[in-house]
Amino acid sequence: MKFGNKIRTLREQNGLVLRKVAAELEIDTATLSKIELGERNARKEHIKILSKLYNIETEELIGIWLADKLYGIIENEEHGLLALREAEVLYKRKSK
Repeated sequence: MKFGNKIRTLREQNGLVLRKVAAELEIDTATLSKIELGERNARKEHIKILSKLYNIETEELIGIWLADKLYGIIENEEHGLLALREAEVLYKRKSK
């Protein structure tokens, strides 16, 4: 999972330990570890906290977080790419 790798890298670059970041997110260290390893998904409300903590744009983290969620849905689907293309068409239509 790209999101987990990204937040682990950011945590390490900022010299923060798991327990400090977990406390900011109000989760335990085991849960944060699983998020960083890609074994669990972060909650959307964590994104804003992490972006402030790591001084990174919220939009960048949300994009990576959403991409991971989408991939998790289609990763074992034979027609996953087709579904993504269809979803893109629908999204563009709704965004107008």
